Amino acid sequence: MINRRQFAITAASLGLGATFLARGAEAKPSQPSTTLAFDMPKGACDCHVHIHGSQTAFPMFEKRSYTPEEASPDELEAMMKALGLDRVVIVTPSVYGANNAATMFGMMHFGRSARGVAVIDNETTKRELTEMDAIGIRGVRLNLSVGGVNDPDRAKAMIEAALGQIADLDWHLQLNTNPAMIEALHDYLGTLPKMVVFDHYGGAQPDGKSEPAGFGAMVDLVAKGKAYVKISIKGGHRDNLSVFDPLAEKLIAANSDHILWGSNWPHPNAKAPAGGTAHDLTPLFDVDDGRVFNQLKVWAADPALRQKILVDNPAKLYRFA
Repeated sequence: MINRRQFAITAASLGLGATFLARGAEAKPSQPSTTLAFDMPKGACDCHVHIHGSQTAFPMFEKRSYTPEEASPDELEAMMKALGLDRVVIVTPSVYGANNAATMFGMMHFGRSARGVAVIDNETTKRELTEMDAIGIRGVRLNLSVGGVNDPDRAKAMIEAALGQIADLDWHLQLNTNPAMIEALHDYLGTLPKMVVFDHYGGAQPDGKSEPAGFGAMVDLVAKGKAYVKISIKGGHRDNLSVFDPLAEKLIAANSDHILWGSNWPHPNAKAPAGGTAHDLTPLFDVDDGRVFNQLKVWAADPALRQKILVDNPAKLYRFA
């Protein structure tokens, strides 16, 4: 992995600078207000966060579907310190297209305690992939949900293209999709040469009454060691977090070695404001990450199990030293 001085040279070539922290009048990202109900193991990792830079330093993708408020590495570090987290995985959000500059800048803020997941396209060069690998990128993300991809054949074509580009890298394939798509792709995903990682419970939206249709397909892939899943909740504040209890417990029981936890900080709202456009600023959700994190004690009551989910599994997948 390159050091901070080497990255400073790379950052300069990308045009990254102090303007990252030039903040407008928008609100700051939420910070935890609830004290943790369990002891955080050393080396614990938040496997799903985003960095949103200023539009001056990090212009967003013209065809984005929303425009989030800013969220800086310093603010992420404050959240992590409040929860006692030592490691982090920064994921490039859809608003940047295949530009991973904000993610890499955030990674360098944390040095060796950070890893990343990038977004690529057919213009991403081998040299760029090699440089990202050296910095600590460990996977490529296909955001099928935000992209509105619901055709399994189209999804397969996108996956095949990405796999071709990362064939020579020890990276995984991260999918943001839904249970119906996972069910349709189940047999195909089980044959891939790269590990699959599902975001946010595979997109499952529980109602507290019955298991989401198609959820079992993801459980089967996890049970067979073909996929990891992030038990991370998205969509903003929820009065009732317990609707996720049976999903988390089923996934953990299927294969606790392939479970990851993520906060989804800074909790972007992936919708344009009512009456506005995708280029109008959409406020971040206000989420108490301490309250949400405490649900992990319900899902994994045994400290040894939490050690596995928070420390051991991320260390293996993201190759933390």
